[in-house]
Amino acid sequence: MPTYDYRCLSCGNNFEVFQYMTEKHLSSCPKCGGKVKRLIGAGAGPIFKGSGFYQTDYKNSSNDSNQKSDKKTSTVTEAPKKTKDTSEKSPK
Repeated sequence: MPTYDYRCLSCGNNFEVFQYMTEKHLSSCPKCGGKVKRLIGAGAGPIFKGSGFYQTDYKNSSNDSNQKSDKKTSTVTEAPKKTKDTSEKSPK
């Protein structure tokens, strides 16, 4: 149900009224009974609820191949461990 803004032409009272779109416009001020004019409102904007939007909320197929190539894992090979030669060398 939309909210409509009205202004009284006699006393200058501004007020809002919740009305169905099919209802007739108000014609008298609830404060003084004078004539009222319905004001043009800016309308309702989008209402964002929650913690927000994230990049992962909308899948972009063109970036999928780029992301996969960026996330390639490199394999690390370990060099064989050097052991200390404890055997005694024989003199020549």
